[in-house]
Amino acid sequence: RGAGCARPVMAAVPPPSAPGGPEPPPPPLQYSLLLQHLVGEQRRPRAWDSAALGGIPSPPKSEEQKMVERAMESCAFKAALACVGGFVLGGAFGVFTAGIDTNVGFDPKDPYRTPTAKEVLKDMGQRGISYAKNFAIVGAMFSCTECVVESYRGKSDWKNSVISGCITGGAIGFRAGLKAGVIGCGGFAAFSAAIDYYLR
Repeated sequence: RGAGCARPVMAAVPPPSAPGGPEPPPPPLQYSLLLQHLVGEQRRPRAWDSAALGGIPSPPKSEEQKMVERAMESCAFKAALACVGGFVLGGAFGVFTAGIDTNVGFDPKDPYRTPTAKEVLKDMGQRGISYAKNFAIVGAMFSCTECVVESYRGKSDWKNSVISGCITGGAIGFRAGLKAGVIGCGGFAAFSAAIDYYLR
């Protein structure tokens, strides 16, 4: 052929190993490059966008919404909510206890007289209102005290329930004396700790 024709250059191929001889070592795997992109210095933080993941994007909150949230997280709102809940729960408990009490409508002046349905319902309502008031006061005191203690400590744990339970029980018991206040503090604190442990 002519001198101007370029001859094809063949890539150097390692010679095959002789039969029975040692095999050539495999080419090294580049794991380090992959690891640097996954967990190393070249890893890029991923921005979690709810819209990109198929979720509903949350618009920025307005000042009115923030104000409502702050009001709902305030101690006054929590105390009012606990007061209403305690009133309802106490009323139901009072009506229930009056329903199973055989002395409802009983007149000590005339023990042999059978009470009428109106008298029984009247006594049940009076007992329900009495229990409702007591439960509402205790619930409001406990909730407000717990909120104040949590705001002061800056933590949300079982100690808040124990401290607020002791304060509430002691304040209620101190009306009957120092001994009753100490017993109320310890009993209410233990009860609060048990309820908090069960709920958590």
